[in-house]
Amino acid sequence: MGYHDHFKLADDMINHLNTFVRSVPDPFIQSRYTGFVSVSAVTVYELAIKEIFCTFSSQKHRVLGTFALAYFGRINGRIKLEIVRDDYIKRFGKKYVDRFKRKIDDAEKQILTSTGKSIKSSYNNIIEWRNQFAHEGLIPSTVTYDEVIEAYTYGKEVITCLHETMRR
Repeated sequence: MGYHDHFKLADDMINHLNTFVRSVPDPFIQSRYTGFVSVSAVTVYELAIKEIFCTFSSQKHRVLGTFALAYFGRINGRIKLEIVRDDYIKRFGKKYVDRFKRKIDDAEKQILTSTGKSIKSSYNNIIEWRNQFAHEGLIPSTVTYDEVIEAYTYGKEVITCLHETMRR
């Protein structure tokens, strides 16, 4: 299974929700759907990140693959950009940290130029919104359903940069 296959879980749910959420008249109910999308988005990000690191590790060495499977089985939402870069990638060496920084900065610049959207902010925002919803039952009142979907979509680019970094 490729890392991007995990996105299908959230993408299918979003496609279903898109058929009716925008027509829900109650802002409170709409905000709950916004929260559900953020939880689903971060879940598939986490699954994709685990997949990338475990696949990479297994390709490097069988024992490393076994270790990675156990280690990344416990990340449980700890996937903010700084943690991925400064904790997870760093364990594989400076070469990979530098490669990730270069890839993500290039993608950030290109997407900012073409769309005005930041993949780094989108990625971190969706994680923050998920944490607020999952742990406090809150979604910031300024975040809309469409903004959560947009952040999820742009945030996927961070995962793509990670995948491109962690290749043999």
